[in-house]
Amino acid sequence: MLEQMKGAIFDLDGVIVDTAKYHYLAWRSLAEELGFQFTVEHNERLKGVSRMRSLDILLEIGRLEFSEAEKLVMADKKNRLYVEYISGLDESELLPGVKTYLSGLRMRGVGVALGSASKNAVFILDKLNIAGLFDAVVDGNKVSRAKPDPEVFQTACRELGLQPQDCVVFEDAEAGVAAGKAAGMQVVGIGKREVLKEADLVVSGLHDL
Repeated sequence: MLEQMKGAIFDLDGVIVDTAKYHYLAWRSLAEELGFQFTVEHNERLKGVSRMRSLDILLEIGRLEFSEAEKLVMADKKNRLYVEYISGLDESELLPGVKTYLSGLRMRGVGVALGSASKNAVFILDKLNIAGLFDAVVDGNKVSRAKPDPEVFQTACRELGLQPQDCVVFEDAEAGVAAGKAAGMQVVGIGKREVLKEADLVVSGLHDL
């Protein structure tokens, strides 16, 4: 699978870099402002989920209801907090093996793409000093449907000029694995086998490859 692939499509959070902690801090800050506690356990429900859906889950936890206009303001506030947190990111926060693996793929002539729900993906790749290792970046600004919908991976595949069967997806979330499979691609799960059981191969990180 990995030797024959012509394209590799990577999720961002949990695969390239761990910015989940910064998302959590931003959501927790918003919840505190709204008068309830948002725990690490609650945060598990937000993995691989779009910003607006994450906000809906947060408000469900707090048993609160707001208008769509109010929710847009809240989502924007959360994002501003998150961008403040990640503005200090640098190459040292890359997960183990990432730069070596991406560089090796490019040397082999494999197309490399990002497929992430994040609307801050380009900013983050620049901060990590690895934007030049990607042939295509498909993020939340280019797609409207969140994983497990396959749109993000289908778009990345098209931008690489490849067919789905020639691409392998690298994902750390169940929704992402499901999206990759729905796109007709093989999937490498990054994380725990019991969580990512639908993946074709599961490793603890790119350093294992």
